[in-house]
This record gives sequence, C-alpha cells and structure tokens, in this order.
Amino acid sequence: MKNIVILGSTGSIGTQALEIIEEKNDLAAYALAANKNIKLLEEQCRKFKPKKVCVYDSESAKKFKENIKDLSIEVLSGMDGLIELATMKNSDIVLGAMVGMIGIRPTIAAIKSKKTIALANKETLVCAGHIIMDLAKKEGVDILPVDSEHSAIFQSLNGENHDTVSKILLTASGGPFRGKSIEELRNIKPEDALKHPNWNMGRKITIDSSTLVNKGLEVIEAKWLFDVDAKNIQVVVQPQSIIHSMVEYCDGAVIAQLGVPDMKLPIQYAFTWPKRKPMYNNKLDFWELKNITFDKPDMETFYGLRLAYDAIEKGGNLPTVYNAANELAVAKFLENKIDYLQIPEIIDYSMKNCSFLESPSIEKILETEREVYELIESRW
Repeated sequence: MKNIVILGSTGSIGTQALEIIEEKNDLAAYALAANKNIKLLEEQCRKFKPKKVCVYDSESAKKFKENIKDLSIEVLSGMDGLIELATMKNSDIVLGAMVGMIGIRPTIAAIKSKKTIALANKETLVCAGHIIMDLAKKEGVDILPVDSEHSAIFQSLNGENHDTVSKILLTASGGPFRGKSIEELRNIKPEDALKHPNWNMGRKITIDSSTLVNKGLEVIEAKWLFDVDAKNIQVVVQPQSIIHSMVEYCDGAVIAQLGVPDMKLPIQYAFTWPKRKPMYNNKLDFWELKNITFDKPDMETFYGLRLAYDAIEKGGNLPTVYNAANELAVAKFLENKIDYLQIPEIIDYSMKNCSFLESPSIEKILETEREVYELIESRW
C-alpha cells in the first residue's frame, strides 16, 4: 500500500489523482490539502477518510473544521499545515498539485523527509529548480514528473544513457489560437481562450496553453528535470496531442511516448513507478487515428514562449519574474482587467524592469514575486 499526500486535491490534477486512487486497491489518500474549496474537500474527506487535511486559507479552515466535526480527521491550515502534511511519517508519495509558489516550501520539506515527489506544480522548478534538484540529489529522493510532456520525456529516457541524448523534443498542441495573427488576437475574451481543443485543464493553465507561456514554463522545468541546456530543448507543435514528447539520441533515433490526451496516465505512472498498472478506457485506436502532424511554433506572435528561453538563458531570478508576471497577468485577464495581448507584454516589461539576482535563495525568490506584483500593479 502506498500512502499518497495530495497538496491541491480540489484542482484538476488532484481530483483526477483521487479517481485513480479510488480505482486501485494499493493506493490510499493519506492526507489532502486545498485552499478554499471546502465544499468539494468535504466530499473528498467523507469518501476517502484521510488522516489529516490542510485548508490553506485560515478562515475557510475554521468553517471546514466545523463542517466535518463528526469525522476523526485533523484539520490544519496555512503554510505550517502544508509542511506538516508533506512530512507525515507514514506517507510515501507527496503529489504537489497546488498552483503558485505556495508549493515550493512543502516540496522542500517533503524532500528533506525522504518522500518521493510526484510533481505537477510548475513554479517549484521554474522558480527554484537550482535549489530543488540539488536537494533531491543530496537526499536521494526521486522527483517524478506529472505533466504529460515531462512524463513522456521521463518514459522515453528509461533504460537509456543520459550522455547519448541529443535533444528533448517538447510537444505542444498550439492551443486554440494556433495559426492566428496578432490582429486576430486583439479582441480575444477569456471565454474564447478557455476553449482548449484537446485538454480539460484548470483555468489558468488553459490560458497559459493558449499563449504558449505554459510551454515556456515547461521548457524551464525540462531544463532542471533532465539536466539539459535550454538550447537542446526544441518545442514542436503536435496539434492532435497524441505524441506527448520525444527524445532524440546522438545516433538520430527518436523515442516518443504516445497516448490519448488524458492526464490520468502520467498521474498514475508517477504513483506506480517503476511499475506499470492497467488503465482501462484509455487506449489509442491506431485504425481510427488518421494522421499525426507537426509544425513549428510561432514565437513572434506568441512571444511569451521566446521570453521563457530568454529567462532561462540569463537564469538567476529571471524565471521567477517570468512566472510571477504571467500569473498576475492571467489573473487580470480572467477578470477582464487587461486585454489578451497584454499578457506577454506584461511579462516582457517585468523581465526588463525587475532587479536581477544571480543565485536567489527561497526568501529572495519570494521577494522577487512581491516586487513583480508591485511593479505590475503600479502600471496596470
């Protein structure tokens, strides 16, 4: 039996993770954490009976504690609560699925407690990859990627010598606006950008996919996860989202991982690795699959992707600036406070105007986020 701690159980990844746990008799939802969605969290608690729960928002935690007083579940709150869940004595895997830099400290705590990390929280590696990967190596802890693309790369590297890798081929669907011009993007509304052609994801990541910023964040993640230079990570548009990513080797061989566009496979693979377990109703039908096509990403129109390469090339706290600026810009777009095309504009402005730090600590990373937010709020 593997005991799973899910940080972010009410989000898209967290809810699918619980569906997988429900299907398996050798996985248990040992502890759950959420921010404010206490209605769904209560349903999860009554169904899965976790040992502990953390509601990050303190006011919501008080209400939640009253709502489940008939259950024998300890309720925690805040960052201290997340860290306590991440370091629980009898847990095996910590799934980091919370959105934002809130996930960095619990991940560090879990690594220090020798927990296997199933990582879906992009900000952890984007902002603190230089800290996280060194610590994981020092503690002998496995970091298993949950993103479909990074899971595909991880699977395509299995059994191969890392020294023979020529490049990582990171696939992208291209989002709902693939092929559109700047002019065609001027009047995009949130409801337009939230219509992804292939994937069912949370609101922020769906917007990020439409701007290709999500792919930029994944480039930065891949650099840290697989110890490759960003110049050897090539983004390839694969509109059908059937090939989830590929690895090219020095002899020209390319190994790819294919599957239906469904996050359950990479989530389950992280939970059951190094074994594979059956998964039903999740198979490709190659007799029905008519074609798989490829294209080059348009990094002029969707220049948020190009900015990610700029951020990782300079390094330091610039990836944090990139991430934080995008996070606030997307929030403002979803609230109809800025136009769609202002998202990459805000990222670019922030990268050019924030203080640069070459090797930031966790404290400096969090300070950088605050600086970015203040800079953006002062202008937008």
